[in-house]
Amino acid sequence: MSEGEKTIATNRRARHEYFLEEHFEAGVALLGSEVKSIRSGSVSIAEAYATVRDGEVFLVSASIEPYLEAGRGANHERNRERKLLLHRAEIARIDKRVAERGQTLIPVRLYLKGGRVKVELALARGKDVRDKRATMAGRDARREIDRALKERSR
Repeated sequence: MSEGEKTIATNRRARHEYFLEEHFEAGVALLGSEVKSIRSGSVSIAEAYATVRDGEVFLVSASIEPYLEAGRGANHERNRERKLLLHRAEIARIDKRVAERGQTLIPVRLYLKGGRVKVELALARGKDVRDKRATMAGRDARREIDRALKERSR
């Protein structure tokens, strides 16, 4: 994470459920009340995913709570699709990888960078139960090694 970035929301399940292969940074086209709500931290990307449609990328199922201070007509829908801003070449590469390899595009984190809301997307391949168990076993082994080293250094 570089200087000037403030992480607003992370998708912690993403690393558990998927192998994350290639990462992209995208801007998000938002309404004013959505930006205010995101800045206050009222957002969840745990169930969200991105899809490519007609040469454009959209963020689907990201939940941004309505901003309480906004007027009745100025507020936004909680789960509406939001357009993601990427370069045309990146969109083409993503579309090709999703179509031919059966990968999916998921948001890993939502953050502020230079006053703008950005989302980090990852091309991901789903893990099966065997892979999840292997990941957990490796994590437990690393924890045991660290514990043993800590005890030995005392």
